[in-house]
Amino acid sequence: MSPLHRLERTQVVPISLDEAWSFFSDPRNLARITPPDLGFRVTSELPERMYEGLFISYQIAPFLGVPVRWLTEITHIDERVMFVDEQRMGPYQLWHHEHWFREVPGGVEMRDIVHYALPFGALGEIAHALVVGRQVRSIFDYREGVLERRFTPVRPVVDASGVTPEAASARPIGVLRSSEGTA
Repeated sequence: MSPLHRLERTQVVPISLDEAWSFFSDPRNLARITPPDLGFRVTSELPERMYEGLFISYQIAPFLGVPVRWLTEITHIDERVMFVDEQRMGPYQLWHHEHWFREVPGGVEMRDIVHYALPFGALGEIAHALVVGRQVRSIFDYREGVLERRFTPVRPVVDASGVTPEAASARPIGVLRSSEGTA
């Protein structure tokens, strides 16, 4: 077997454990957190909630736009704690992805642990060094950004005087506060 690679990522999002589990246990959200340049397309029917033994088939185009079929199985679920997806058919010799969730102050910590190996022996390792390792990391970088934008509340921009742009634009024209000078 080719060398085993490991990627581990941790992210805290300011949501409840129930909200995190609801989002990630819905396999229809997978496309939302996958980079568009991978040409990701689900090719099987998807239920609203995952279950152990669920097979999900999809197509991706990870290398030079060449489409590849990928079949994963949800092999383990510990409700609101973790689940595992494993590749049954696809571009990797092995793909084992653990998704962990736990409440922490300020939200939920999500931890991904991925073990993967490439086919083709030494050629696979060259591909990993040149392309695949960076691509796997970029997939999780993209996902982190999507989750941050989706679940982090937007805070209003405030200038040095403590006034938001909306409040500043709501001031009547021609009326100046004494700190702004006189005409």
